[in-house]
Amino acid sequence: MSDRTTSRPPATPGTGHGRISTETIRNLVGAQSTRRTFWRRLTLIGPAFVAGAWQFGPGNLTTAMNAGALYGYTLIWVIIVSTVLMIFLTDMSVRLGIRTPVSLISSIKEAYGTWAGVVAGIGVFLITLCFSVGNAVGSGVGLAMLLPGTSPVMWTVICTALVGAILLLKKIYGVVEKILIAIVALMAFCFIASAFASNPDWAAAGAGLVPVVPGGAWLLIIGLVGTNFSINAAFFASYGTKARNREESEYRDITIVDTIPGIVAPGIMTALVIVVSASVLGQTGADTPGAFTGLARIFEPVAGPVGAWIFALGFFGAAFSSMIPNCIAGGTLLSDAIGRGASAETLTARLGSAFILAFGIAVTIAFSGSSPVQLIVLAQALTVLFAPILATVIILMANNRKLMGPLRNRWWQNVLGLVGLVAVLALSIRLLVSLVAG
Repeated sequence: MSDRTTSRPPATPGTGHGRISTETIRNLVGAQSTRRTFWRRLTLIGPAFVAGAWQFGPGNLTTAMNAGALYGYTLIWVIIVSTVLMIFLTDMSVRLGIRTPVSLISSIKEAYGTWAGVVAGIGVFLITLCFSVGNAVGSGVGLAMLLPGTSPVMWTVICTALVGAILLLKKIYGVVEKILIAIVALMAFCFIASAFASNPDWAAAGAGLVPVVPGGAWLLIIGLVGTNFSINAAFFASYGTKARNREESEYRDITIVDTIPGIVAPGIMTALVIVVSASVLGQTGADTPGAFTGLARIFEPVAGPVGAWIFALGFFGAAFSSMIPNCIAGGTLLSDAIGRGASAETLTARLGSAFILAFGIAVTIAFSGSSPVQLIVLAQALTVLFAPILATVIILMANNRKLMGPLRNRWWQNVLGLVGLVAVLALSIRLLVSLVAG
């Protein structure tokens, strides 16, 4: 009777006999390869910071300065609420950028008809036309304050030409993002330094977090919301996300390193502008000087000429950083709305962007002898009037089950989105009533 032996294949490292299976090892290796380091996460910074740079422009500074001068620290809560709501609308837009096959407007056309996409795209384009005036004026005035004796209009022409050159570069979005991130970081440093230099009453500033509406402050509140809850900027975040080919697996990291800090940063800077204005000017009951050159004097009592230089640098940064995404967004969305492509590099988008720049500089030259503040106020008003349409579209699309899949809105995201929609709708109605009555 022959012996029968049972043989087993030799155990290989990591397999069999109580060891980890080959499949498990592959899974672990795969998970390790997709784990992002801190530096790799930083490469996800972009679209939300561009939206933040867009919303933090001359109109934002002007309304914040007036809020501090007229009402002290009382209206800081408006900035906090607007910033929170802006985060959620931008987050929806980022998720739409990840999930939409071509672009947000293309998906809107597919879901609700061509007319809906055209209305959204042209609406943003009209808003960018109005913003272009404040951006053009602000960039010129900011540099003229840095270099006394020079012409603001000359600097406006130079800045406009520089932005036009940037638009002609290939891979435009990556170049723009790097410039804007650097400018936003510079602005943050300037305003934080200025806030501490002005020695504010931080206890009173903390009390400003409690919602209070002073008498006669409604129009200023509308302006603050229009500049800080910038739904058109949130809308364009989907295009920035799509341009960078972001994937669903990157969503969590995008939220942590881009969406939240990109929107919170300009919100903090705006709150600091109110704090500095309230600290230096106090509640005088008089409006902040209407001319931008007068606004530079706000820091002179605490920092002398250096304070004015800091303000001028921050003001230029706010205007220039807003000018770039403003014209890119307007041209891109116009191109997409009329079916000419969703890229900033299409001919239609470039022509639209050029028209926005030309419009801004033309109005600046035409009104060079007068204050452009009223034009900026009009721009903020138009933002609020168009905001309910854009907010409605974003919320509806973010709830589209077929399009969004696992990135579809949760109930609490819908609640906060609807709060933002109701807020801008109420302000729009109030503004319309005020305009008709006035």
